[in-house]
Amino acid sequence: MSAGGDVLRVRGLRVRFRTAGGGYVEAVSDAGFRLAAGECLVLVGESGCGKSVLASALLGLLPGNAETAGSALLADGLDLLAADEATLARRVRGRRVGLVPQSPAAHLTPVRTVRSHLEETVRELTGSRTPREGAEAAAARAAFPASHLDHHPHQLSGGLAQRAATALALIGDAPLLLADEPTTGLDRELVERTADELRAHTRDAGRALLMITHDLAAAQRVADTVAVMYAGRIVELAPADAFFGAPGPRHPYARGLLDALPERAFTPIPGAPPALGDLPPGCAFAPRCALADPTCRTVRPPLTEGVACHRA
Repeated sequence: MSAGGDVLRVRGLRVRFRTAGGGYVEAVSDAGFRLAAGECLVLVGESGCGKSVLASALLGLLPGNAETAGSALLADGLDLLAADEATLARRVRGRRVGLVPQSPAAHLTPVRTVRSHLEETVRELTGSRTPREGAEAAAARAAFPASHLDHHPHQLSGGLAQRAATALALIGDAPLLLADEPTTGLDRELVERTADELRAHTRDAGRALLMITHDLAAAQRVADTVAVMYAGRIVELAPADAFFGAPGPRHPYARGLLDALPERAFTPIPGAPPALGDLPPGCAFAPRCALADPTCRTVRPPLTEGVACHRA
């Protein structure tokens, strides 16, 4: 890790949702990691494993039936999980923590142009008296075409909406940038360009990137550290070089993710993830794991030395 200190330190993060019947669904369980200045941590895993819920918890964007526990400390000690809405709205979102949302179209006002969104954000976050120039510069950073700046959200493809959201997130040059599936809908050239621009965000002192993605090629391109989530838990936390190279992932699920890539074994993981409201008593991956034994099926493994697996 960088010697610049921690931009974010998450400990014991837990998110659960109250159900109509009075029960709870555990969406994130005991997540913990450190993100240092100059570092990119990439969170990977199948859909529904809790990655986006974790990101939403950090910005106070969870629905009203959510409950959180644990801590998420910024560099100055501000706990994102304990902060009230006024603090998050006025001091954190956009200024301390930028967000590239998973569903960008839902975050753009339908009756306003992309240029209007960008100029307002430039004025609010930078105080610039030339917001038009700032908006165009932000668009260029995100590879958003200048010819589409005066279009409304409904006139944008999914990829263009994603790039507009990326441009908005980059304006504040926040110390921490959360990018939730930032390359969805982009072709490979734009995936690489977007990943490189997000990574460039960490080159200035004191900045860090937490990226959530299904795209393991994009993850390999930018990550310093990889965190693998499965059924609401981080099951492996490893340096990117070791994860994508030698010795490779230690958790069977993480190995399965890489083996499913066309350039590797191209072998899918059998079965499907369990419902978060109906997790098995032991390791949640045991029903899909060829290495599972009776202990795996009955005892949940703790995250020890970077891996949560009895057989690692």
